[in-house]
Amino acid sequence: MSAAGAPGEAVAALLELMARLRDPQRGCPWDREQTLRTIAPYTIEEAYEVADAVERGEPQKLRDELGDLLFQVVFHARLAQEQGWFDFAAVASGIREKLIRRHPHVFEDQGHAADVGQLSRIWEQQKARERAAAAAAGAAADHSALADVPRALPALTRAAKLGRRAANVGFDWETASQVRDKVLEEVREIEEALAEAPHASQEKLAEEIGDLLFAVANWGLHLNIDPEEALRAANAKFERRFRRMEALAAAQGARLQALDAAQWDALWRQAKRQT
Repeated sequence: MSAAGAPGEAVAALLELMARLRDPQRGCPWDREQTLRTIAPYTIEEAYEVADAVERGEPQKLRDELGDLLFQVVFHARLAQEQGWFDFAAVASGIREKLIRRHPHVFEDQGHAADVGQLSRIWEQQKARERAAAAAAGAAADHSALADVPRALPALTRAAKLGRRAANVGFDWETASQVRDKVLEEVREIEEALAEAPHASQEKLAEEIGDLLFAVANWGLHLNIDPEEALRAANAKFERRFRRMEALAAAQGARLQALDAAQWDALWRQAKRQT
């Protein structure tokens, strides 16, 4: 047990603190004026900071960032409670019940799934049943296989999630090579749009680039590669190498802005060898 006490006690203390911050008379003016809509961007930001702490392998920072993210959950739950919707206990109970439903191989007498792939299928099948049940609850509900894919997700993550959902109902390429052909087709369409210059509009080019990125995301899925994780790794690699180039240039007393293409290329190749 940590110095903070039992988990239940720590959560209860956090909930009490949240109530005090929202107190109409004694609370914090900033916290009192917040709404579900105004704090949502902070929640997304905190989730990214958790992911960053994980990538950096910094335990103390991860603990702090998880705390920040938990506070966002508590904040949302408090605002919902004030509107008479639900409270934090309902949030915790709801996720517990959902996880039990989605793990029948653990909590029901069905034996153990053969592999991770089978577990993933069980998970997706249960999610699909839950979506169908929710859709049946009202005529106005969204019955699409793409229902409830959050629009606030990073675009590349959302592209992969939309692709998975479509594949679950049979709308998908049969092989990775077919997706590769689609990627090359999208590249050709960009080139065709550029060939129309100066008549090609930015809107048309943006549309074609978007199609290419969506196709690449689906190619990654067919290769069992998460496109968001792959791009995050590529970003980190580029940053390492660029920072190394900066260091190499500084060691030579060179001004970055004064370098020509050949010098940049030489520095880049050297940085690649060293990182």
